[in-house]
Amino acid sequence: MLPLALENVSYAVDGKAILDQVTVEIGAGPRTVILGPNGAGKSVLMRICHGLLAPTSGCVRWLGANGSRRQAMVFQRPVMLRRSVLGNAMYGLKLAGLARGERELRARDVLEAVGLERQADQPARQLSGGEQQKLALARAWSLGPEVLFLDEPTANLDPVATREVESIIGQIRASGTKIIMTTHNLGQARRLGDEILFISGGRLLERAPVDGFFVQPATAEAAAFIRGELPWT
Repeated sequence: MLPLALENVSYAVDGKAILDQVTVEIGAGPRTVILGPNGAGKSVLMRICHGLLAPTSGCVRWLGANGSRRQAMVFQRPVMLRRSVLGNAMYGLKLAGLARGERELRARDVLEAVGLERQADQPARQLSGGEQQKLALARAWSLGPEVLFLDEPTANLDPVATREVESIIGQIRASGTKIIMTTHNLGQARRLGDEILFISGGRLLERAPVDGFFVQPATAEAAAFIRGELPWT
């Protein structure tokens, strides 16, 4: 389904511009991390890419979709359904049309992959924050997405849970899924990213390989952000 092309994408609320004429093409392969200061429009950009929001103007196109789009998104605070961990993992597979036996096998496999097989029968809402994020990743992964959008996936987690979630993201990427994510953690951007999209004030100011971005940013705004002189999300 990739590349994903955004052409002059803008988004405004009550006349206030959140995104301003963003044009970019995102291809398969490199892990793409979206960085920027507080209020830059990162989460809105992700939601427009995923189709949860429609741009006020401009165009979003999946150039290789051929009518089929396999994508998923995991949010900073995932919503847990009022059912067991296994039931949560199976729900998306049910919507996808899998037979019950097949969806239970796949759900149990993915729960084992993220380390939640022992909690399969536990109510999902009783899980810790880190475990809930693992379950959210498992639900998305079970669908075999070509593209996975991650919006601040470890923002509210302690260091141990953060490492565990990062490991799962690595497994998902190794399975062939394209990762597009936002993070406030510059160390995490270095660990998990291959390329950086830097936005500020709703505008895409810079695109660079992760090492080049942190060593020699091309814009004054990016340099100030890296130095901690702009607010983070």
